[in-house]
Amino acid sequence: MADIRVRSDSRRRSTRVVLKIVISVEGVNEPLMCDGETIVVNRHGALISASVPLRIELKIKIQVVLTGMRADARVVHVDPERPQVCGIALEKPENIWDLPRPPDDWRENAHEF
Repeated sequence: MADIRVRSDSRRRSTRVVLKIVISVEGVNEPLMCDGETIVVNRHGALISASVPLRIELKIKIQVVLTGMRADARVVHVDPERPQVCGIALEKPENIWDLPRPPDDWRENAHEF
């Protein structure tokens, strides 16, 4: 069972949810394939832990292993202390994480900051 907790922050474009799910990561413009898992997700991206270090601006494809849902993304942050932990931004904001009852600000027509 996934551990789901909601974190609200008015500076974020969408509410963050603590959610651990298995993902696969594939490089778009370079050979890369690895496993990982999410730590925190939102409609615009996630904080993930990958099995190999990633670099900022790397374009990737994310696939949720359980559902097969996929999305294009790019790495926007790498933790300097733990280079396998990184923040990703989805190219198109969506509920790729397949939360059955996402926060209200995850709706398609929710106001974007």
